[in-house]
Amino acid sequence: MLRAVLDTNVVLAAKRSVHPQSPNAEIITRWMAGEFVWLVSDDVVTEYAEKLLEKGIDPLNVEQLVADLLQYGEEVPIRFFHFHHYPVDMDDVAFLLAAINGAATHVVTYDEHLKDVGGVLF
Repeated sequence: MLRAVLDTNVVLAAKRSVHPQSPNAEIITRWMAGEFVWLVSDDVVTEYAEKLLEKGIDPLNVEQLVADLLQYGEEVPIRFFHFHHYPVDMDDVAFLLAAINGAATHVVTYDEHLKDVGGVLF
Protein backbone atom coordinates (compact mmCIF):
# COMPACT_ATOMS: atom_id res chain seq x y z
CA MET A 1 0.00 0.00 0.00
CA LEU A 2 1.28 3.45 -0.88
CA ARG A 3 1.93 5.73 2.09
CA ALA A 4 2.03 9.43 1.27
CA VAL A 5 2.52 12.81 2.84
CA LEU A 6 0.89 15.62 0.88
CA ASP A 7 2.46 19.05 1.04
CA THR A 8 0.16 21.98 1.71
CA ASN A 9 0.57 23.29 -1.84
CA VAL A 10 -0.98 20.09 -3.21
CA VAL A 11 -3.88 20.19 -0.74
CA LEU A 12 -4.47 23.88 -1.51
CA ALA A 13 -4.48 23.18 -5.25
CA ALA A 14 -6.98 20.35 -4.68
CA LYS A 15 -9.29 22.58 -2.65
CA ARG A 16 -9.08 25.38 -5.25
CA SER A 17 -9.65 23.03 -8.17
CA VAL A 18 -12.79 23.72 -10.16
CA HIS A 19 -12.76 20.44 -12.07
CA PRO A 20 -13.31 17.30 -9.93
CA GLN A 21 -11.03 15.25 -12.20
CA SER A 22 -8.05 17.57 -12.00
CA PRO A 23 -4.95 15.74 -10.77
CA ASN A 24 -5.03 17.73 -7.54
CA ALA A 25 -8.69 17.00 -6.76
CA GLU A 26 -8.22 13.41 -7.90
CA ILE A 27 -5.59 12.74 -5.25
CA ILE A 28 -8.14 13.49 -2.51
CA THR A 29 -10.70 11.28 -4.26
CA ARG A 30 -8.18 8.43 -4.53
CA TRP A 31 -7.34 8.74 -0.85
CA MET A 32 -11.02 8.61 0.11
CA ALA A 33 -11.32 5.50 -2.09
CA GLY A 34 -8.58 3.81 -0.06
CA GLU A 35 -5.92 3.80 -2.77
CA PHE A 36 -3.24 5.11 -0.43
CA VAL A 37 -2.63 5.99 3.20
CA TRP A 38 -2.42 9.72 3.90
CA LEU A 39 0.11 10.24 6.68
CA VAL A 40 -0.35 13.23 8.97
CA SER A 41 0.93 14.56 12.26
CA ASP A 42 -0.51 17.22 14.53
CA ASP A 43 1.87 19.77 13.00
CA VAL A 44 0.92 18.79 9.44
CA VAL A 45 -2.82 19.07 10.12
CA THR A 46 -2.27 22.44 11.82
CA GLU A 47 -0.27 23.66 8.83
CA TYR A 48 -3.02 22.59 6.43
CA ALA A 49 -5.71 24.37 8.44
CA GLU A 50 -3.72 27.59 8.87
CA LYS A 51 -2.60 27.88 5.25
CA LEU A 52 -5.95 26.90 3.72
CA LEU A 53 -7.76 29.49 5.85
CA GLU A 54 -5.11 32.14 5.00
CA LYS A 55 -5.66 31.44 1.30
CA GLY A 56 -9.42 31.93 1.59
CA ILE A 57 -10.67 28.35 1.54
CA ASP A 58 -14.15 28.12 3.09
CA PRO A 59 -13.75 27.38 6.82
CA LEU A 60 -16.41 24.63 6.60
CA ASN A 61 -14.38 22.96 3.84
CA VAL A 62 -11.24 23.19 5.98
CA GLU A 63 -13.09 21.81 8.99
CA GLN A 64 -14.34 18.86 6.94
CA LEU A 65 -10.84 18.11 5.64
CA VAL A 66 -9.42 18.15 9.16
CA ALA A 67 -12.23 15.88 10.40
CA ASP A 68 -11.63 13.47 7.49
CA LEU A 69 -7.88 13.42 8.14
CA LEU A 70 -8.35 12.74 11.83
CA GLN A 71 -10.80 9.94 11.07
CA TYR A 72 -9.32 8.33 7.94
CA GLY A 73 -5.71 9.49 7.77
CA GLU A 74 -2.94 7.77 9.67
CA GLU A 75 -1.62 9.91 12.47
CA VAL A 76 2.13 9.52 12.75
CA PRO A 77 3.81 9.78 16.14
CA ILE A 78 7.00 11.80 15.71
CA ARG A 79 9.88 9.96 17.36
CA PHE A 80 12.80 10.78 15.05
CA PHE A 81 13.68 14.49 14.97
CA HIS A 82 17.13 14.86 13.37
CA PHE A 83 18.09 15.50 9.75
CA HIS A 84 21.49 15.55 8.12
CA HIS A 85 20.21 18.32 5.82
CA TYR A 86 17.45 20.69 6.87
CA PRO A 87 15.11 22.25 4.32
CA VAL A 88 15.35 25.92 3.38
CA ASP A 89 11.73 26.44 4.47
CA MET A 90 11.39 25.36 8.08
CA ASP A 91 7.63 24.76 7.52
CA ASP A 92 8.74 21.72 5.49
CA VAL A 93 10.21 20.04 8.58
CA ALA A 94 6.77 18.84 9.75
CA PHE A 95 6.15 17.11 6.41
CA LEU A 96 9.57 15.47 6.33
CA LEU A 97 9.20 14.26 9.92
CA ALA A 98 5.79 12.77 9.08
CA ALA A 99 7.29 11.09 6.02
CA ILE A 100 10.27 9.61 7.85
CA ASN A 101 8.41 8.57 11.00
CA GLY A 102 5.47 7.22 9.01
CA ALA A 103 7.60 5.22 6.56
CA ALA A 104 6.20 7.14 3.60
CA THR A 105 6.68 5.76 0.13
CA HIS A 106 5.86 9.17 -1.39
CA VAL A 107 5.99 12.87 -0.58
CA VAL A 108 3.73 14.76 -2.97
CA THR A 109 4.71 18.39 -3.47
CA TYR A 110 5.26 21.20 -5.95
CA ASP A 111 7.98 22.69 -3.73
CA GLU A 112 11.40 22.29 -5.38
CA HIS A 113 13.20 22.84 -2.05
CA LEU A 114 11.25 20.01 -0.44
CA LYS A 115 11.97 17.74 -3.42
CA ASP A 116 15.70 18.48 -3.12
CA VAL A 117 15.85 17.61 0.58
CA GLY A 118 13.68 14.52 0.15
CA GLY A 119 16.26 12.92 -2.14
CA VAL A 120 18.87 13.25 0.59
CA LEU A 121 16.63 11.88 3.34
CA PHE A 122 15.12 8.81 1.70
